[in-house]
Amino acid sequence: MHKILICDDDRDIVNALKIYLSDPDYTFYEAFDGEQAVAIVEKEKIDLVLLDIMMPKMDGITAMSIIRKKHNIPIILLTAKSEDSDIVLGLNVGADDYITKPFNPIEVGARVRSQLRRYIYLGSKEKKDDMLIIGGIELDDRGKKVTVDGNEISLTPKEYEILKLLMTEPGRVFSPKEIYEFVWKETAFGGENTVAVHIRHLREKIEIDPSNPRYIKVVFGQGYGIDVK
Repeated sequence: MHKILICDDDRDIVNALKIYLSDPDYTFYEAFDGEQAVAIVEKEKIDLVLLDIMMPKMDGITAMSIIRKKHNIPIILLTAKSEDSDIVLGLNVGADDYITKPFNPIEVGARVRSQLRRYIYLGSKEKKDDMLIIGGIELDDRGKKVTVDGNEISLTPKEYEILKLLMTEPGRVFSPKEIYEFVWKETAFGGENTVAVHIRHLREKIEIDPSNPRYIKVVFGQGYGIDVK
């Protein structure tokens, strides 16, 4: 049984998330401001927190910074699209992931399952030398397996190596030439188009919406990188 705390000052959102996440293995706790969330985490053995950023009394960022002093449980921020700067701050302070409003019920369920799996079965966010984790993507280099939000996906060897390269240095932009020479192990004479095709196929496999990618981003005139947000 997993204990999930949902904290949002909008009770309708709390109720909606409980419906989206309806599962006999979940027990839900409710909070409507940051102070309540901190109190519940201190009292109960919570396995995951869904935490709104903008709330009265104590905002989500402050509440999360307090929780992080003692607990390593997964925290997923609930944000509005206009709160990009707060998202970055939250991830820097210690959030594991974020979900933007209005919510996609399928995405909510997938992200919660992914974080619970990582926390409970992969050792409470302990980093392993052969495991790369960014957001909902987990790359197990020993087993040569990739999962997205808990679901294993099938990649070609070249797609796997491209993803591994980008995940090794999140936030860095690799030029198509760099990617080609690293993955194909040869000089890139016109190989840039080949890289673009493989990137497109990779996006189709790991992104919920490939036309609006969450992870693999293109920087015009420079190349590709994994977004750390």
